[in-house]
Amino acid sequence: MGGHDSILREGKRTPLYENHVMLGGKIVPFAGCMLPVQYSGVIAEHMAVRSKAGIFDVSHMGEVLFTGPDALANLQRLLSNDFRGMADGRVRYSLLCNDAGGIVDDLIVYRYSEEKYLAVVNAANREKDVAWMRERISGDVVMEDISDDVAQIALQGPASDEILRLLADESGIPGKYYTFIDGVTVGGVRCLVSQTGYTGEKGYEIYLANSDAPKLWNALLDAGAGYGLVPAGLGARDTLRLEAGMPLYGHEMDDGVTPFEAGLELGIKMEKGDFIGKSALIGKDKPKRRRAGLRITGRGIARGNEAVYAGSAEAGKTTSGTHCPFLGYPVAMALLDEPYGEIGTALEVDVRGRRVSAEVVHLPFYKRAK
Repeated sequence: MGGHDSILREGKRTPLYENHVMLGGKIVPFAGCMLPVQYSGVIAEHMAVRSKAGIFDVSHMGEVLFTGPDALANLQRLLSNDFRGMADGRVRYSLLCNDAGGIVDDLIVYRYSEEKYLAVVNAANREKDVAWMRERISGDVVMEDISDDVAQIALQGPASDEILRLLADESGIPGKYYTFIDGVTVGGVRCLVSQTGYTGEKGYEIYLANSDAPKLWNALLDAGAGYGLVPAGLGARDTLRLEAGMPLYGHEMDDGVTPFEAGLELGIKMEKGDFIGKSALIGKDKPKRRRAGLRITGRGIARGNEAVYAGSAEAGKTTSGTHCPFLGYPVAMALLDEPYGEIGTALEVDVRGRRVSAEVVHLPFYKRAK
């Protein structure tokens, strides 16, 4: 067996690979990396994050640094959101659009200073995004793909505050959603701590050097032992984001879906100066199809890419679907044509050749109590 070749075929190992194996994680290839899909089970991990806390290895995500006098001007042109007037230590959601107004990726941007920003992109899109942006930057800016040097651990759930306080000084914990503090010591390790996440719960994403990741992972698990903290995998990450109505690239959005169709107006500022895709999006703010939520009322579980019907008429297609452990019923997100996206509309989903009844409901399906 050529061990090295088989690892390359499987995918890269994150700095936490050995930790996952020791904890009994079921490892699968995902976005070029070997990651745990589950440990104790998707439902148990999902429920732990909703009621207590879960810890995820998200080191597969991509991190791209922009520095220099023209860093801001480049972000303004590359991305759909407006980064002028953004304070240091803030985080902002945005979209990377193509010339036709479709979505190349969605990402979040961290502002360190007027001349330094970090863009965090989806793992599966990292190389595509980096190439796309590199071809389009100009002026006095340095763009660095630092993904291979950065580990990321997500601590998510209502107990995440108390767990983090055991390992970090209060002054190093960002107090507001979509803010971050760099140079924080957590469990003896230097980190960037961000109050962000992809679960619908309060939580933190912690960026740090690869070599420090196992130490911090173990410190968090030890600190969280009394709070019900569990390691969680890709399976629960997906059910949590879906239950919280959060879109995923390649499902709710792609190169052929506009931000307006995906319901992502929060990430687009048409009133700012020119950006890639803006001209194609002018007048498209009332699209003929939109992302909608479906509660499955019949017997069955919808998945992605299944036809949705209103009687004999095709109304659209599902983009993601699952049984929601916390809510206790199945849901799906779908791209629905007008006028089928109205709340309360009765529809049917073709689940493996069988029509299953569904109803259009508000997104998100789950919203945490503040």
